[in-house]
Amino acid sequence: MTQSGKSPEGQVADAVKDNWVDRHAPEASRPYLRLSRADRPIGTWLLYIPCIWGILLAALQTGDFQSWDLWLIVSCGAGAWLMRGAGCTWNDITDRKFDAQVARTRSRPLPSGQVTVRGALLWMVAQALIAFCILISFGMHAVLIGVASLGFVAIYPFAKRFTWWPQVFLGLAFNWGALLGWVAHSGQLDWPAVLLYLAGIAWTLFYDTIYAHQDTEDDALIGVKSTARLFGNSSPQWLRAFAVLSAGLMALAIYVALGAASPAQMIIAQIGTAGFAAHMLWQMRQLDIDNVPLLLQLFRANREAGLIPVLFFAVTVML
Repeated sequence: MTQSGKSPEGQVADAVKDNWVDRHAPEASRPYLRLSRADRPIGTWLLYIPCIWGILLAALQTGDFQSWDLWLIVSCGAGAWLMRGAGCTWNDITDRKFDAQVARTRSRPLPSGQVTVRGALLWMVAQALIAFCILISFGMHAVLIGVASLGFVAIYPFAKRFTWWPQVFLGLAFNWGALLGWVAHSGQLDWPAVLLYLAGIAWTLFYDTIYAHQDTEDDALIGVKSTARLFGNSSPQWLRAFAVLSAGLMALAIYVALGAASPAQMIIAQIGTAGFAAHMLWQMRQLDIDNVPLLLQLFRANREAGLIPVLFFAVTVML
């Protein structure tokens, strides 16, 4: 917090207040860290959590959680931070003209002139290369899976131009870690990982539709599409359907993965799914699509929603 009580110079409008970038990062690095959304960590969590789902559920299926899996969990966290940063940088490069026309986004580094397009491109490549160095430690199958995700990352920023369902493309990219984490542990892709991936996509449709309702008026003016604009006042019904679909697919993934496990493991893991569903239903009870501060609060609350299965998967692993 500055002495005058004003926001720090260059702060992005929807950043977490008093975040570490604005308070402690070297001044020259702040525009680039803001470009990577380091001042808004929720996106990193939403990219990282499916990775942990995949690792832990794969370990539950094989009954073989080792120190290697701890490395996977830690390194996926670093990789999520880097790839979320690279993806957001790419998104801001492609959207810089749109962002300049939207109240919530015009303070971002590119439309506000804090960073040049060339500087942003170099920063994106640097983040992606470091992430790749982490990825190659996962084994060849995981490397192939990880590289395959880049197509969705590249397409997503353009999706809002040609489809009312850009959140699907975000879900395809953001939940790829469920497949990657599974393959990094087991060395192969199995049906439970696919079901978990689909559960994550439905979850993304849930939380990112909530998020997109912040910008419906500006999006309509500039012609940007979203599920929030598509659903309008029917959004609560759609969100309930996405919540049920996400929890149902996760429950099915657990059932298929742990069919030969003990009843105690199955029950504890499924309690995590029930908690995940309950959290989304709690969000629905709070939802007001016209309350912008509340929309952002509910969107951020999905970190806790996604961590509930992580907690119960971890407990199940220890049995």
